[in-house]
Amino acid sequence: MATSLPSGTLESDRASLLALKDLQDYNAVNPAYSAESLVALEAALARAAAATLRARKALMAARAAEIAAARDFHAAMLGAKSAVIAQYGSDSPAVQAIGLKKKSERKRPVRRGAAEAHQG
Repeated sequence: MATSLPSGTLESDRASLLALKDLQDYNAVNPAYSAESLVALEAALARAAAATLRARKALMAARAAEIAAARDFHAAMLGAKSAVIAQYGSDSPAVQAIGLKKKSERKRPVRRGAAEAHQG
């Protein structure tokens, strides 16, 4: 992938183009360096920059839509899991089928005595 030029370089090139257009007797030996050719290349750069900006805005909008859809889907899945627990019970195989632990398989907290709590 090609790296872009620093913005200062492009600004300097644009300033040079403006100065070059003011030179009435400038006649390039190579037609690629003529004032008309350079103006056309700068216009192509402006069009490409505008297209890049539009693409970035479209990407930001697409990402925002994806994030919103993901949040909606996740919220709906949380609701569906709650509905499965309510309908089938917290210890049913249906709860395990949707990726949750059955109530009977949860590890119970271990109670410690008062003496053990102060030592550890």
